[in-house]
Amino acid sequence: MEKRSGTPINSQKFRKLSDVDMTEVQLNNLEDPSAKEAVEIGSFQGNDQSNPVQQTKWFRSRLFLISVVFSALLITAMCIGFVVHYGMSGDVGDMETVSYWPVDLPKEQQEWYDQGIDELQKAVSRQFNRRRAKNVILFVGDGMGPNTVTAARILGVKEEGLLRWEQFPDMGLLKTYCANKQVPDSFSTATALFGGVKVNYETGGVDANVPLGNCTASLKEDHHVQTILKWAQVDGMRTGFVTTTRVTHATPAALYAHVPDRRWECESGMPAEAQGQGCMDIARQLIEQPTGQSINVIMGGGRQMLVSDVTGSEDDPLDTWAGQSKDGRDLIRDWRLKKEDEGVSHAVVQNNRELWNLNGQDVDYVLGIFANGHLMYDHERDRSDAGMPSLSNMTLKALEVLGNSDEGFLLVVEAGLIDQAHHRGNARKALSEVLELNAAVESTISFLKSTDRLDETLVIVTADHSHSLTINGHPDRGSSILGLAGNSKTEGTPYTTLTYGTSYQGFQVDPQTQNRRDPTADDTTAWEYTQQAAINTDENLHGGSDVTIHADGAMSYLFHGVHEQSYVAHAISYALRIGRFRG
Repeated sequence: MEKRSGTPINSQKFRKLSDVDMTEVQLNNLEDPSAKEAVEIGSFQGNDQSNPVQQTKWFRSRLFLISVVFSALLITAMCIGFVVHYGMSGDVGDMETVSYWPVDLPKEQQEWYDQGIDELQKAVSRQFNRRRAKNVILFVGDGMGPNTVTAARILGVKEEGLLRWEQFPDMGLLKTYCANKQVPDSFSTATALFGGVKVNYETGGVDANVPLGNCTASLKEDHHVQTILKWAQVDGMRTGFVTTTRVTHATPAALYAHVPDRRWECESGMPAEAQGQGCMDIARQLIEQPTGQSINVIMGGGRQMLVSDVTGSEDDPLDTWAGQSKDGRDLIRDWRLKKEDEGVSHAVVQNNRELWNLNGQDVDYVLGIFANGHLMYDHERDRSDAGMPSLSNMTLKALEVLGNSDEGFLLVVEAGLIDQAHHRGNARKALSEVLELNAAVESTISFLKSTDRLDETLVIVTADHSHSLTINGHPDRGSSILGLAGNSKTEGTPYTTLTYGTSYQGFQVDPQTQNRRDPTADDTTAWEYTQQAAINTDENLHGGSDVTIHADGAMSYLFHGVHEQSYVAHAISYALRIGRFRG
């Protein structure tokens, strides 16, 4: 055979290789003599289908190319068809377009099947609100653990009902331990919620470098924890808080104060050494420090911390568990004078009448102090003009004031008396306060809808910690949650559905039998009834369980699983684009 030269062909035109030429190329590429012989023999086999020359011609043929192009077009058309089909038909799980087989069941089964379909329809039709939040409203039920919520739900809307925030589309759990304790207090948990940092037990606004009561360490600004309230103020937003406790109490104080001991609400609760070192009590920080002075709405109790030597009354008693100022201060007067000097519109309100008559659209700053200590429980408060407002009334008026700005607002609302009732072992009072919180949430949602703000507002409901309340035995469905669950199988004594782990006068012994006291001798539904407990101590202690967090509105999907409690501040600042997410 003629060997072809390895010299490149200079001509721009190439002739088409013949069958013989193709065979020669194949042979030149084969090193194995047997393989070359097989090809040479095969070249004389006529139309043998295994002939590599003919196979090569097929792959180069026009018919093959047309087949490939047609197949590619067909596959592309099928893919486009699937995309268009599912795009037009929506979510394949949409119950409005995807039917289900109806079944004929006994009514005892049918109601649960129907309820399952209703919940499934809500689940598959969910839409995520991904817009940036303009406003945030954070409700905190102090001491409102999961068992407290369940018991309040049964008391208020029965087993099958839901509280308003339980109808929110997004929820998660928060781990409540603090920097140095498995079971926290309200000051440390509030700092985690508002500042995004877990801190030591009974400290607030300062990080874990500050031990309890250490004034010197708390004065170092590097140890100060900034909060969502401060970040919102820096961004020009309006801010406020509403509480049923003293405005200097642990939860609200964590918004604006930096102290190593929650008891430092006024000078009488501070050691002389700390005062000499330059530490400032919580009340003065609220009125005299920049963060506190910039708060647009302050509502709650605590007059005895702000004004010296106030006296109590039956309708407005002093909090004997807390201190009382004696240094001659009148911080309410000082707040008013400061606003006058600044030339800003402001108001001081101290009872129902003054709150009702306040036009929130005419003022930029409101200081509402409605009690010497904590506000009265909602079922006890004086509803007259001279009385104390409800949590709902304060919340709505706060929204009226905060809504005057185009820059958005941040409002924190604390239902603080849930915790106070639990500490005394009065479960009915605690559950009643949960239902009042429910009313405040309901009123808030209605307000946001009426002002067309719901889609641009992130509404959150959570708790700072739980309590040791338990739901016991096997009471019949529909039974009073405040009633009896059954009899002890060891001693035969009845026991209530609700009990506590630790309690104030909760471990009760019958002096005659030396057994546990029979609760049927008491009215277990009474407001003052103290549920029995396993362990007696000076008060009911907190629980260490996770607490729920529920969210609705702008970016509510940020709450979706089990979170550190400190995550809440970061999620809020991201939703508002404040703090380190600013801009």
